[in-house]
Amino acid sequence: MKSIIYQQLQELDALKLNFGNNGSMILNVVLCFIMFGVALGIRPQQFKTAIHHPRSVIAGLLSQWVLLPAVTFLFVYLLKNHLTVTVALGAILVASCPGGNVSNFISSLSRGNIELSVSLTAITTVCAVFITPANFSFWGNLFAGTTGLVKPIYVPISSVLETLILILGIPLVLGLFFSWKLPNIAKKIAKPIQKISILCFMAIVILAFVANFEYFVKYIKFIFIIVLLQNALAYLTGWSVATIAKTNSRDRRTITIETGIQNSGLALMLIFNPSIFPPETPIGGMAFIASWWGVWHIVAGLCIATFWNFKRVKNFRAYKNRSLAYKN
Repeated sequence: MKSIIYQQLQELDALKLNFGNNGSMILNVVLCFIMFGVALGIRPQQFKTAIHHPRSVIAGLLSQWVLLPAVTFLFVYLLKNHLTVTVALGAILVASCPGGNVSNFISSLSRGNIELSVSLTAITTVCAVFITPANFSFWGNLFAGTTGLVKPIYVPISSVLETLILILGIPLVLGLFFSWKLPNIAKKIAKPIQKISILCFMAIVILAFVANFEYFVKYIKFIFIIVLLQNALAYLTGWSVATIAKTNSRDRRTITIETGIQNSGLALMLIFNPSIFPPETPIGGMAFIASWWGVWHIVAGLCIATFWNFKRVKNFRAYKNRSLAYKN
């Protein structure tokens, strides 16, 4: 029996979000810009890190590519009486995306392994052209089939793949070309492009929230809880996999952050692509999930980084006090 929450989310799904006349096109351009900026920072030696530290890299990829989508599927399946199909698909889509580049910054704040963080982001981003549609199609269609709908929403893997090649693959290839063949130019333009692209994406998300503020206020309580729980599971998955793999503390913090920070901008781009989700498809819930993920995973990541730093300082002070006591 469907709950009251499900009925409320059905209303959200039916909403035609105000994303501006050319919102989807602008979002695609900004995402291309972001991906080009990310690729400018990718160096061949980052992939060598994967060879020299295989355990941590394998643990990180296993956490992001396999376990996070699987855990998310289990999460939405257990709540299927409370979640609509499109809200659940929004959660699965975010879990199928590669790591977000802001994870490198939060890993540095967490005193993690920056080389590992950059390597994982680089590998998942480059492979997202194939991994994201495969995961999204498999888990998304599996969930849609469990709802008992006569005509469940079908996730077309070919359309997702085609879109990712155009919007993600081409900017990555161009960025890698500049990074590897024109390193001096890439070094000069990488940081400005990355900063500008992130600011542009944040501006788009903020404008979208402002344009749909009435809906945001009405439904945020449901979206907040869903994203909070899923994101917490993402961080917990990363930490658990890294712990089971017996990685050191720096790598464990990095894998935790990499799993909890997802490229929600890519998810939004796919959601608003009419070749994947036609105009008649209710995408309100998906869009709100992906948009709020883009805000919350950074807030949660900063909180975790602050906690780890506080704990590190506390342990250092305790060690220093014990050393002084021993000397006296």
